[in-house]
Amino acid sequence: MGDEVMDWEQAYQQGGVFEGPPPWNIGEPQPELAGVIADAKVRSDVLDAGCGYAELSLALAAAGYTVLGVDITPTAVAAATQAARERGLTTASFEQADITTFTGHDGRFSTVLDSTLFHSLPIEGRDGYLRSVHQAAAPGARLFVLVFAKGAFPAELETKPNEVSEAELRAAVSKYWEIDEIRPAFIHVNAPVIPPRLPGPPVEFPQYDRDEKGRAKMPAYLLTAHKTDQ
Repeated sequence: MGDEVMDWEQAYQQGGVFEGPPPWNIGEPQPELAGVIADAKVRSDVLDAGCGYAELSLALAAAGYTVLGVDITPTAVAAATQAARERGLTTASFEQADITTFTGHDGRFSTVLDSTLFHSLPIEGRDGYLRSVHQAAAPGARLFVLVFAKGAFPAELETKPNEVSEAELRAAVSKYWEIDEIRPAFIHVNAPVIPPRLPGPPVEFPQYDRDEKGRAKMPAYLLTAHKTDQ
């Protein structure tokens, strides 16, 4: 994507950029973050930053957490709100907002989860995003960021996420948060990864390993950080 941003509304609309659901919408939380939940590292209230269709938010609410999902896309927010209503999940709520200028919840959240949002932002929007969620976080809050690693996508691809190196990720996040760990991880995606309607010649992808459900396991980082008590 470079410094550009995909039209997220079209990405989530049926018949839009993708022929079906966006490939990152796998019908459940990303396994890396499901592991964070299973390891009891999440505390309410939870901010699901860039929630999309919000399977992460819905899973958290089903497990008893109070969660706010935030996304810039009206279609995704409406779908998430309807899904929560249909499942009777009263502790999940959703807000349409630009996460880079997100306000109104100062000091509320004990956990901030970023499931593939960071690399979806324009590079110049990262600082505003990190500042906004830091302001929304309570003292001692924990931040988890799952983001594509450099090299996850072919270099010749004209439109792709803003992948990061470990050093680039550390430099951006450490301005506001105390980093505890950055480790290699995977983002599980359904094929095709790139919308068939985007311009440019076809590009061959590496043969990534697949999980037990046939989804590609693309290189990523999982960052863990916390907000100091001051």
